[in-house]
Amino acid sequence: MTGKWIHLCVDMQRMFSEDTPWHVAWMREVSPEIVELARSHPEKTVFTRFIPPSRPEALPGMWRDYYEKWRMMTTEYLDPQLVDLVPSLKALVPPARIFDKMTYSPWVCGRLHGLLSQEGVETLVLTGGETDVCVLAAALGAIDLGYRVILLKDAVCSGTDDTHDASLELLGGRFSVQLAIMTTEKFLSEV
Repeated sequence: MTGKWIHLCVDMQRMFSEDTPWHVAWMREVSPEIVELARSHPEKTVFTRFIPPSRPEALPGMWRDYYEKWRMMTTEYLDPQLVDLVPSLKALVPPARIFDKMTYSPWVCGRLHGLLSQEGVETLVLTGGETDVCVLAAALGAIDLGYRVILLKDAVCSGTDDTHDASLELLGGRFSVQLAIMTTEKFLSEV
């Protein structure tokens, strides 16, 4: 492993791990690998959190329609503590950092890229959920911005197996020059 890297852990939040309409059952299965990596390198870990608005009207365009459908997941109704990281990861902050976002991609506002650029980061190690939504958006945005991406296949999860598998196939096939897929154990053995 050469160059400066960070572990970008996507949306490992209570609202996805607990009994909500957005529950991701596989999150429990990948948590041990994510915790192992984050504990090994907490100073290199950035946790993103997907932050719902207070009400659908607080967001523009189709996001308003999205939250009309998922109004029960706005902070007007959702217990605010559910927006936080799962406890095993929250315990690592600091030195791990949190980056809040209101879209699937962490790159939209430009702040994360600006921060990582200032730090000289060249490689992103991606974990978290969901493989076919926020992880996919993070991976494609990182590729567009010129980062080398390493996706840990045993440390990402989705709500459905079919779209999880299809996302890994897409990323591993179409983007093989810019993105590598490996296991957490293999990555940790190389750093």
